Amino acid sequence: MSFAHRPAGFADATPPSEAELQLRVDLAAAYRLIALHGWDDLIYTHVSAAIPGEPGRFLINPFGLAFDEVRASNLVKIDTEGRIVGNSEHPVNATGFALHAAVHLARPDAVCVMHLHNTAGIAVSIQRDGLLPASQHALRFYGQLAWHDYEGLAFSPAEGTRLTANLGDKPAMLLRNHGTLTTGRTVAEAFVLMATLIKACEIQLQAQAGGVPLVTPPPDICARTAEQLFDGGAIEGALEWPALLRKLDRIDRSFRD
Repeated sequence: MSFAHRPAGFADATPPSEAELQLRVDLAAAYRLIALHGWDDLIYTHVSAAIPGEPGRFLINPFGLAFDEVRASNLVKIDTEGRIVGNSEHPVNATGFALHAAVHLARPDAVCVMHLHNTAGIAVSIQRDGLLPASQHALRFYGQLAWHDYEGLAFSPAEGTRLTANLGDKPAMLLRNHGTLTTGRTVAEAFVLMATLIKACEIQLQAQAGGVPLVTPPPDICARTAEQLFDGGAIEGALEWPALLRKLDRIDRSFRD
């Protein structure tokens, strides 16, 4: 498959703000962490982030680079149409960004949109009953997990309308036969939610492999636990993210370049 595009862009001589520079580091770190966990899919899938103070502009990975090659400096700035803003030696996957653009536009709170083709998430998305409330990790998404049926490779504006309607105000989605999606008010939040969702899917698959019926908590316990995990709407990842960055720094600090 090849979806490389270098859409006609436009010049931008404005130097990056401090907020953009920090966002670049966080987003590059997310790509590196995804690669480190083995959740990447060759050069495909994306994590996008809205640039503070620049409505309609986003950062995305250079198309053609592996996730462990992403650096703060080679992330590409684009607009809602996937057109490159400023100078970049790299193309972008404008077609792939269409899904992200739809979510960003429909959900102003979705500063970061993370869409992956991880194996466990796809496997659970294929199951008729989807993610079961069978683990504490899964209960984070009890009543908070959206679904979108598979419609093929081409992502049209009409599908974007359907997908965002299905997503509503939920923080996570399983795309049937396709993958996982999380949103976050920060890059850290989108990553931690994705890590929780993937772990929940992995736990379910391993439990099902035992070939015996699964035990799930009663609905009232599920609802109460979900409310506790929601924690009043606190932004997730605030504590985890610095630790994850320290881990990356010990392994390879080049994501900061």
